[in-house]
Amino acid sequence: MKTVIIGLGNPILGDDGVGWRVAEAVRRLRPSLEVECLALGGLSLMERLVGYDRAIIVDAMHTGHGRIGTVTTFDLADLPDRSAGHTTAVHDVSLSTALSLGRQMGAPLPDEITIVGIETDLVYDFSEELSTAVRDAIPVAVTAVLQEIERLRD
Repeated sequence: MKTVIIGLGNPILGDDGVGWRVAEAVRRLRPSLEVECLALGGLSLMERLVGYDRAIIVDAMHTGHGRIGTVTTFDLADLPDRSAGHTTAVHDVSLSTALSLGRQMGAPLPDEITIVGIETDLVYDFSEELSTAVRDAIPVAVTAVLQEIERLRD
């Protein structure tokens, strides 16, 4: 099964860059894995998933319910589709909507997409630094990604 690990975020917007940091750490530990760092979701992310059977997406998330730095792993299907019914432009579509459109057009897209989310708060401050709690969560998130890789191999 062809698998890709994608770190999402923006490395100059504080904690929003944590997805990239985790992806880079995974790449250093396992150079044989396909690892990407991307800044865009929606249709752009969907296009990058074409040709893969499985994907692990690492991203900052702000639920307001967890402690900053908490790492959570879940299926994409468990993520609320917040843009459904509210889309005003193509770049606003959620990943779920983009995947649906891609599949309707016949694109070979992953059947299994796992999210490794790191609870954050500071995602709009211009900074290349992560907060202490989010920086400390990187090894936990890396372990979650590697465990997911092993689970996918079974």
